[in-house]
Amino acid sequence: MIHLTKERIVATNVSSSTSTLTSASPVASRARLAQPAAVSSPAAATKPFERFVDALTALVSDTAVQTRDEHALMLAARSALDVLIATDTWLPPAYAVPSEQRYQQYLLYADPLDRFSVVSFVWGPGQSTPIHNHTVWGLIGMLRGAERSQTFHYQDDGHLVPGPETVLYPGDIDIVSPTLGDIHRVSNLYPDQVSVSIHVYGADIGKVSRSVFSDDGTQKQFISGYSNGALPSLVKPITHAYGKQAATSEFIHHD
Repeated sequence: MIHLTKERIVATNVSSSTSTLTSASPVASRARLAQPAAVSSPAAATKPFERFVDALTALVSDTAVQTRDEHALMLAARSALDVLIATDTWLPPAYAVPSEQRYQQYLLYADPLDRFSVVSFVWGPGQSTPIHNHTVWGLIGMLRGAERSQTFHYQDDGHLVPGPETVLYPGDIDIVSPTLGDIHRVSNLYPDQVSVSIHVYGADIGKVSRSVFSDDGTQKQFISGYSNGALPSLVKPITHAYGKQAATSEFIHHD
């Protein structure tokens, strides 16, 4: 798995059983984006996201980029995400609302050709995911608060074991993919505050069949869907196939 910060790129060996903890920001600056700043113009506030979507659309439409390896594509997408999460005034409050029951997975944009999707993950105090995979490349950019990602990998005997651990603070970016490391468990670092991260995936992630894992490595299939039934007005209107049923996440209701 690759952990990206504004200052550097840190590569960690997912086959190692030694946990590592990395961060890019001094302690004094880690909470600087914990609360969104005041915005004078809602229309102007959404522009960073619209520019981000335009950049990602151009990137996945570029045949020259498509012919390069997946890692090169993710690094290019990372540059656009780095700019987006440098401020947090663009995210509508309705898509940063936590739930007392479970974390929320709000769809912000889905490419009409299913080439990528953008999701805000909202973590209530102490909330976490089960161990899960993605099956596609993904970028996780920390917007507010902080989150912990515990990686996992299979041993030769088929047992799932923990690997390196990463903590993301505002401005940090993590990468997941089947080629670099795709299985992890994510949790809100803080037991007393909300955290928000922006996720970009190389597919419409709410429609992708994936797996959750028990500690013994047993898999169970799921399709996550999303927590919202309507898209925010962050970009020009698009047609999306999700209805009320698809907005309810099976990922957070697994047995």
